[in-house]
Amino acid sequence: MDLVELWNSLVWPLVRLLASLSLGLLVANLIEALNWTRFMARLAAPLIRLGHMKDVVGASFSMGFFSGMAANTMLAEAYAEKRLTPRELVLANLFNSLPTYFLHLPNMFFITAPFLGSAAVLYVGLTLFAAILRTLGILFIGRLLLPPLPDGCVVCHLGDGRVTFKDALKKSWTRFKRRIKTIVFFTTPIYVGIHYLSVNGFFTFLEKFVSEHLGFLSWLSPQAVSIVVFHMAAEFTAGLAAAGALLGAGDLDVKQVVMALLVGNVLSTPMRAFRHQFPYYAGIFKPAMAAKLIAWNQALRAVSIIVVAVGYYYLG
Repeated sequence: MDLVELWNSLVWPLVRLLASLSLGLLVANLIEALNWTRFMARLAAPLIRLGHMKDVVGASFSMGFFSGMAANTMLAEAYAEKRLTPRELVLANLFNSLPTYFLHLPNMFFITAPFLGSAAVLYVGLTLFAAILRTLGILFIGRLLLPPLPDGCVVCHLGDGRVTFKDALKKSWTRFKRRIKTIVFFTTPIYVGIHYLSVNGFFTFLEKFVSEHLGFLSWLSPQAVSIVVFHMAAEFTAGLAAAGALLGAGDLDVKQVVMALLVGNVLSTPMRAFRHQFPYYAGIFKPAMAAKLIAWNQALRAVSIIVVAVGYYYLG
């Protein structure tokens, strides 16, 4: 591998990742130091009360619609300061799956639509419904497992909001310098390690191994199974290209194509999520907690999509 290729494939992507992490950390710290979390938490107050979650969870949920990295950083800061227990952190991170979905929704739709046409609305709508189900499920679990908020208050523990920008900037910069060292320390070696695993075919081997053992999908037609294989063995757009071709040729109807894409989504996303999310999650939450959060997120995502797929299969 020459220096130009090394720069393009490893160094520059890592630099961009660390820059994004740094910006997200600084913004999250500044917002919290300025007590703007009061306003953001108030927006999510009805949901937070329903799920017995704390003020910072509401602020993170609202922030998640603009920056998933900043939202996670806000949770990590609260967890490091013992304002969130491990259970609360896991539930809060899962609760943020809906704003995370909305961040990627425009990109997903405008990639899907050219391949699937009107079927894209159905596929994207079903995945959106699955994200809503995840949020409702976490609210229900939170209400069962977490104690009610004191006095039913969401924002009363976030301070009075009267902070000068100069003081807030000084406070956020101090916290930023402390946290960024940990982020770089964990993120860099993990990112490099995963890069070389990918370059040497480790993830390709795993994806192909799974795609070659799909006997449990005998209820799908061979053409539909091919969509699942392309979805797993290559990138998402490869599955979409196969789906679009089969749909356009009339070999599969809309329902068969949507079911194949939902199955491919469940089977392919966990490995890709680990490959892409673990380096920066490990920098924000530290490796053990990062792995735990990603595992819970992917398990909940898979269950919600399976529920939606089963419902669509029998009722659609």
